[in-house]
Amino acid sequence: MQTLEIGKNDAGQRLDKFLTKRLKNLPQSLMYKYIRKKCIKVNGKKCDIDTRLNEGDVLTFFIKDEFFEEVKGEQYDFLKAPSKLDIIYEDDNIMLLNKKPGLIVHPDENYHFDSLIGRIQHYLYDKGEYDPKDERAFAPALVNRIDRNTGGIVIAAKTAAALRTLNQKLKDRELEKLYLCTAVGIFDKKEDILNAYLEKNEKQNRVYISDKPTKDGKPIKTGYKVLAEKDGFSLLEVRLYTGRTHQIRAHMAHIGHPLLGDGKYGKNEINRRMGYKWQALYSYKLSFCFTTDGGELEYLNNKTFTAPDVWFAEKFK
Repeated sequence: MQTLEIGKNDAGQRLDKFLTKRLKNLPQSLMYKYIRKKCIKVNGKKCDIDTRLNEGDVLTFFIKDEFFEEVKGEQYDFLKAPSKLDIIYEDDNIMLLNKKPGLIVHPDENYHFDSLIGRIQHYLYDKGEYDPKDERAFAPALVNRIDRNTGGIVIAAKTAAALRTLNQKLKDRELEKLYLCTAVGIFDKKEDILNAYLEKNEKQNRVYISDKPTKDGKPIKTGYKVLAEKDGFSLLEVRLYTGRTHQIRAHMAHIGHPLLGDGKYGKNEINRRMGYKWQALYSYKLSFCFTTDGGELEYLNNKTFTAPDVWFAEKFK
């Protein structure tokens, strides 16, 4: 017989989801059979596959010990990533990272050991705050993502409770993000809110903007304010009222002001002439604007964090 006690980071999960992550040697079909035959119990009682686990629950297993053995040859890929991070803020629940252009946030289909999440997990492992053996089913995770060629603030949750709360806040638009970008040209209107329709082409991995509704187009709303102008370029602060794929880049290009350095929607002739390897777009300011209870993260409400030294903004000083 084996027992496992549920910790705070494993609480809230369905039993079958937890077991799939924790007992990697246990086939799923056999797991379901064991649950039906009461070989796996929660607090000494019969349970179902969708039983929600609470902190302090004790799981009892009347199964072979071999299912608890570590998978042979298993290694932690995150230890292959550097542990160096540009940290804007950190506490017991979250981290705010200043991601630089060129770094991917998650390993992609080609797999890349050096990712932001890999660096975060390596950093926390070195600090003794994260060990896969102890956590069983939870790993520090990202709340938001930023494209490889874009920089800015990325939120990481260090606990399962923080991850659940922030995912919901992001969905409910209780996290406000502002962007800086350099656009080609000088704007006639120094401040405006733009409305259009965005249609995504999955095969081309790009989007198309139209001023009129289209069959598969989704409405978008983008606000901007010109902060500075220099040498035929404009530094903008942008607010997204809708969060669609490539919205800022495509919307600015649609009105005739593509972002400097943008190889997909911009002008490569200008990009090469200016020597921009990355697109001049940065998620530079994050505000926690909770309109509902933030739970254990309520202390973050009404706080704003700003990324220092945005590389292309310096050129306007």
